[in-house]
Amino acid sequence: MPGVETMCQGDDPNCAAFAEHRRRFLGDLAPERRAFLKSGFVATGGAAALAAGGLSLVTPALAQTSAARGPRQATHQVLLANADTVHWGYFSKNLKPQVEIASGDFVTIETLTHQASDDAERMIQGDPGAESVYLWTKDKKGVARRGAGPEDAKLGPGGGLGVHICTGPVAIRGAEPGDVLEVRILDVAPRPCANPKFKGLAFGSNAAAWWGYHYKDLITGDRPREVVTIYEVDATGTRDWAKAVYSFRWPGVTDPNGIAHPTIDYPGLLVDHTKTERNFDVLKGIRVPIRPHFGTMGLAPAEADMVNSIPPSYTGGNIDNWRIGKGATMYYPVAVPGALFSVGDPHASQGDSELCGTAIECSLTGTFQFVLHKKQDLPGTALESLDFPMIETRDEWVLSGFSYPNYLKDLGPAAQDAIFQKSSIDLAMRDAFRKMRQFLMHAKGLTEDEAISLMSIAVDFGITQVVDGNWGVHAIVKKAIFAERTA
Repeated sequence: MPGVETMCQGDDPNCAAFAEHRRRFLGDLAPERRAFLKSGFVATGGAAALAAGGLSLVTPALAQTSAARGPRQATHQVLLANADTVHWGYFSKNLKPQVEIASGDFVTIETLTHQASDDAERMIQGDPGAESVYLWTKDKKGVARRGAGPEDAKLGPGGGLGVHICTGPVAIRGAEPGDVLEVRILDVAPRPCANPKFKGLAFGSNAAAWWGYHYKDLITGDRPREVVTIYEVDATGTRDWAKAVYSFRWPGVTDPNGIAHPTIDYPGLLVDHTKTERNFDVLKGIRVPIRPHFGTMGLAPAEADMVNSIPPSYTGGNIDNWRIGKGATMYYPVAVPGALFSVGDPHASQGDSELCGTAIECSLTGTFQFVLHKKQDLPGTALESLDFPMIETRDEWVLSGFSYPNYLKDLGPAAQDAIFQKSSIDLAMRDAFRKMRQFLMHAKGLTEDEAISLMSIAVDFGITQVVDGNWGVHAIVKKAIFAERTA
């Protein structure tokens, strides 16, 4: 398949494709990491069971049962990002898988930011994968469809009803509706700039755009306005913070088809910097801690053939929670055969709320392991009634609440338009509360009264994002609370 490098057994050092990819993007793994991956312990589910002293959604018994259904030895594939392996702005149950794997297998996946065209010199030029995706001339478009809208949309195929460049999908052999897919994020690294002028660096873009929460509440200067800030990241991993390079007002873009875009309304619009006034005196002396993560990651929903990538929902998608990074595990309810996992919208950093509309949108490469938990194995476990995406870190469980838990079902035939008019923090908070109550009662054995008391004194509720149509509130509970509980 285009963009899929040779399959390797485990972490086989003789596999040239994986070794080269590792050298280029992730660096040599430490000896203890290599030994860990070779051991097969990761593939059996043991890593999750040991997290925080054994406090995990996956019990040793469930891990053993799931491992017995998987291969005796895990494989490792590499999925490159290029015009043949990405889908831009939508999820779909009808997409052909780029990779098919078994439970327990590993895949290293490249992801590209949909904001790279804000500074092509730093984020596209010299990078064959990015160049193929962003190619757009009068005669050719590398990725024609950009969004879930119609092919004949005025702004271009897809209409920009969805913006994220998603790599995939990855099909998990044997996955069926009612199952739960566990996705472990083992590594995340920035994609180095391919332009030799900026060796050792990576770059990202933050757009304070018209869909931002701030847009109609500006108090200085020209109002309204869209402002883009370009950030620099150390691609070698030596520096754990980003700094602003320059900012500019969105100048308006006329695309190769002659359509004018006075605002940021269609993805992949190449900014002509001969028409911008760049401000290099921006955020001086400010270090932004980086926390690389994937803003959009999840499975294909069942309710529609073509689903806008912007609003998150019950199978994940554009959750925009910075905790979905290295060391975290995601749990998703499977809605369609094969699960069809895709990942994109990579971020170098983001705060809770993603207030102005975007994060530091920066291309990343991640390494994932996929473990399938079959429906028949779930009764009596914490995953039995999971019908929403859930985050597990070493120390916390994080539940994702949305204004509408499954907006595609909740809002009917016009859901993909209606969701942008109906979201509220009140609704998202109510959903987060209900999910945490369910979790504490079902997974941890509390009574409703106990759960309500604990939520008020020990659970942190935060605003995930207020810019993705289906607004989000997350609820965080620390695992240490349950360290002495035996049931």
